[in-house]
Amino acid sequence: MPVPMSESPPTHDPPPASFLQIVRAVLWSFFGVRKQRMLQQDIATIKPLHIVVAGVIGGLVFVLTLILIVRLILANA
Repeated sequence: MPVPMSESPPTHDPPPASFLQIVRAVLWSFFGVRKQRMLQQDIATIKPLHIVVAGVIGGLVFVLTLILIVRLILANA
């Protein structure tokens, strides 16, 4: 008697991540806290190049914001 082959469910590629999802993932990584479920979703939908680019841009914005704050404080001192 032949053994029936089990059908595997169709595989779906998750839709690519939106710009907002990439920015949110990078901001959470700066903060250092992330839920495992959201991390797995990010891994499945965000390309590593997008994370690198968003991280560099986020880092530059952070540093430039700190420089602006320091200059404002020193100008008022």
